[in-house]
Amino acid sequence: MKTNRLKKSLLGITLSVSLFASISVMAAPHAAHAATTNTMSATSTSVSTKADGIISLGKKYLGVSYKFGSQKGNTRTFDCSSFTQYVYGQYGISLPRSSKEQSQVGSYVPRNQLKPGDLVFFYSPIHHVGIYIGNGKVMHTYGSPGVTFSDMNSGWWSTHYKTARRVIK
Repeated sequence: MKTNRLKKSLLGITLSVSLFASISVMAAPHAAHAATTNTMSATSTSVSTKADGIISLGKKYLGVSYKFGSQKGNTRTFDCSSFTQYVYGQYGISLPRSSKEQSQVGSYVPRNQLKPGDLVFFYSPIHHVGIYIGNGKVMHTYGSPGVTFSDMNSGWWSTHYKTARRVIK
């Protein structure tokens, strides 16, 4: 009687272990795929998260006065390139001081492939920079509005658009 119970217990344990091992083997490829997918997703998420952070920080300065030649790090006034230099710098992206110099860093982006966080440049030769925030809008600073939003797809901003650069990796 005791040997029958022992045999049944051992059989049950053996079946459980076999079933567990089979499930583990079958799930392994899925787990590896999930890990790869999560890694790729984390990379693209970190880029968009950084862009979202840059845009969010920039929005905190809406209305801050424009002053040509504002010094690096000054947040009481900005000119266009000191604004982008400061905001991107808070996220570990070092930009040169002038808009012309900023237009030479990162990688070129065609206008129809802009993503939030890309730098957009205006005039020819380049004399103005802003941050593309999506939906055809740019956040930048100039004149009396100070830090503001503008529609890049109409009016003056549309006709004076020059190029764009992606600096968020």
